[in-house]
Amino acid sequence: MKIVSKNILVVSRLLLVVGAVSLTGCNMDLYPEDKLSTETYFTSETALREYSNYFYRMLPSPGTMYAEEGEHFIAPVPNDEVRGIRDIHSGESSWSKSNWQNLRKVNTLLANAGQCEDETARAHYVGVAHFFRAYFYFDMLRKFGAVPWYNDVINADDEALLRKPRDSRETVMNNIIADLDSAIQELPASKTVYEVNRWTALALKSRACLFEGTFRKYHAGTTFNGGSDVYNVQLPWEELLTKSAEASLELMQNGGYSLYMSGEEPYRYLFATIEPHQEEIIWARAFSNDLIIKHNAQGWSVARTTGFTKRFADLYLMQDGKPFTSVEGFDTLQYVDLFKNRDARMTQTIQAPGYIQMGAEKSYAVNLAMSQTGYKYIKYIMQSSYNTWDGSICSLPIFRLGEIYLNYAEAKAELGTLTQNDLDMSVNLLRDRGKVAHLDMAAANANPDASLTEENGYGFSSPVLLGSANKGVLLEIRRERLIETPLEGLHYWDIMRWREGHLFTLPRLGLYFPGEGKYDLTGNGKADILISPTKKSGGIGVTCLVLDQDIFLTGGDKGNMVAYSGMTMQWNEEKDYLYPIPITDRTMTMGVLTQNPGWVDDVKY
Repeated sequence: MKIVSKNILVVSRLLLVVGAVSLTGCNMDLYPEDKLSTETYFTSETALREYSNYFYRMLPSPGTMYAEEGEHFIAPVPNDEVRGIRDIHSGESSWSKSNWQNLRKVNTLLANAGQCEDETARAHYVGVAHFFRAYFYFDMLRKFGAVPWYNDVINADDEALLRKPRDSRETVMNNIIADLDSAIQELPASKTVYEVNRWTALALKSRACLFEGTFRKYHAGTTFNGGSDVYNVQLPWEELLTKSAEASLELMQNGGYSLYMSGEEPYRYLFATIEPHQEEIIWARAFSNDLIIKHNAQGWSVARTTGFTKRFADLYLMQDGKPFTSVEGFDTLQYVDLFKNRDARMTQTIQAPGYIQMGAEKSYAVNLAMSQTGYKYIKYIMQSSYNTWDGSICSLPIFRLGEIYLNYAEAKAELGTLTQNDLDMSVNLLRDRGKVAHLDMAAANANPDASLTEENGYGFSSPVLLGSANKGVLLEIRRERLIETPLEGLHYWDIMRWREGHLFTLPRLGLYFPGEGKYDLTGNGKADILISPTKKSGGIGVTCLVLDQDIFLTGGDKGNMVAYSGMTMQWNEEKDYLYPIPITDRTMTMGVLTQNPGWVDDVKY
């Protein structure tokens, strides 16, 4: 059975097929021989393959990965989600007709695949469809909570289905798991990094069950789990975390994947590559110069005022395993000293003194004119030829083993069944890549890092977390998740499931400067920048940054760099963990489709 090698393009014939089979709906006994129809098309392996290629359009857009925002990373202007200023229309793009059409096409294949007499091919592509229906609904569940579940193809005259109310959140999640269990059985075990397989389905099950299990646990009794008209039943969470741990363990033990450990900077080069490193990457999205399919991960770093925050950078441990925040004077260390003796992943994620771009021969100073914090990211950064706007072609990972390790450890820790052996076969392998001392479960629980729960530290404050017997090790697992998976499209959803949205309201700070004057950012003894109240020359090779114009500091003329100066962030605990249901769809169903808690659309029924 032949399988296409990449999921980027939808071939022209496929577009014709999709259009043709989507328009049929009349009950006819005879079918025109010169046209394609659902009754005659799905008879071969080739047809199933070509039709299912369309499903890959559901892959996450690049910007939702490298451009993720929050308390850990900033864009030139923050998006509405992290500012807490979404309006009632903010969910429309995800609830659009084109988005639901993706589901319709999946259900069309499932309804017609029986026409294919090739049992092996039929099972394979039914598995693909089951995977993508689960993938579609997991995205909808994260955004909207309870949504209508559709197993069948909806036609224009199916008024009852078109006006269907929400199914319960429990029903939606159970159906997602059922689809994934089917996909796990139906899909091949061969590694296909650009197409879904058995391991991709296990990875999604690992992620989805962890998300829903922890969302229910941390939101128990709130308006999102038992405390509102829409979510009036408090749903259990333990079984979901058990399923996440089991799926993770099966993938870890039987998938044949391992962490990428080659070279002196394995974490950096895991992401700075056109072809994914398949020993670790389970599923990736590919890009190409020849096909003019690119993204902007590199331009987003070099040409925009983006970067990590001090809150994030302080998470990286010392190599001996001690918190950086335990180092005397850590808050006022200069840039050239921040990276010394730290987790090796830090200098492979954030531009540090001595950084040399791929293909270059010498280092250069971090460009503070293009950063509101000074912590520029180098993840996904390749040669300078890709510095152009929207010019990146490095592959972007959707699932990888590193995340599965973290899912496994977190699920077990939340359940209270984590052991030291569990940590040694997951989190501590990631620490090996960072050249950091291993995490000891007993020591972490006996002496939790206070800086992770203080507002001037990281700020985790959920009562569920703080009251856990595993608080110390859970905090360390969260630390590992934050520093192992930034800019991979996971962070926003981690904050949602942990019920820590308040973190988005905290200040975004950056490098510390003790006052006006010249500073060396490379460690070569020569000044690179001049901080001054007025524009003036600092000499050859020195960039002048004017206070309160080019650079903002917490103390006016000294202190930490401040991003989004003068901007106020807000967060509503009663509504902002879900998107609103679009008004137009509520109107179409005459209010049968209920609104999410806290959102008011001013439409009466």
